[in-house]
Amino acid sequence: MKRVLLAALVLPLALTACAADDDDAQATITVSAAASLTDAFAEIGDAFMQANPEVRIRFNFAGSSTLAAQINAGAPVDVFAAASMQSMQATLDAGSIRNPQNFAANQLAIVVPRGNPAGIIELADLQNSDVTLVTCDARVPCGAATNALFDKNGLSVTSSSLEPDVRAVLTKVIADEADAGIVYRTDAFAAGDQVEVIEIEDDNNVINTYPIALTTQAKNGSQAFVDFVLSDEGQDILRTWGFESP
Repeated sequence: MKRVLLAALVLPLALTACAADDDDAQATITVSAAASLTDAFAEIGDAFMQANPEVRIRFNFAGSSTLAAQINAGAPVDVFAAASMQSMQATLDAGSIRNPQNFAANQLAIVVPRGNPAGIIELADLQNSDVTLVTCDARVPCGAATNALFDKNGLSVTSSSLEPDVRAVLTKVIADEADAGIVYRTDAFAAGDQVEVIEIEDDNNVINTYPIALTTQAKNGSQAFVDFVLSDEGQDILRTWGFESP
């Protein structure tokens, strides 16, 4: 099982490169991607650059709504990969991106600190007022999905903290700053034995579909990265990190 280090839990808005800086800006493609794609896209970026050594991929990982706002404000981004069509729609409506395509799907899971000190067994346990629960803010896809999850299961749950993206939720649970958190299954998988995972049955769960698109200012060669994500090799990498087909 692949494990994510705390150092890999990137800060929102921070640009990280998959390789050393390239003096030729035209050879660098900037990809803004949902925080939940951090591990999978890092591997996809490495594989893409091995196949295309003349190109550098630079990633910006954060909550999808934050990324959409940056793109609409004119941030120099070539490719946008969001954790829901709702966040992508904001850039589509603004004329900032074109031709989004679905490339992955994800569901939610409960994560608790090692040892599960609050004794959480199932989703309904999160209604307990003694449970310190962290979730994503409703403005980002993982937060909207969490609210949909609670509504679907008829639960009245109050979060102790609303985080800007799913990796911030995961970080707090790993640090034992909360009794539980709601994250994507892929994030729970990536955390390895740093947390314990309480699965949510498919029938009770919700599904987020992930779209990807070029921005209207995308550099030449950006389509090749999108094509790689959609290719069999890209899809295989996504599956190794727990993502499902869209």
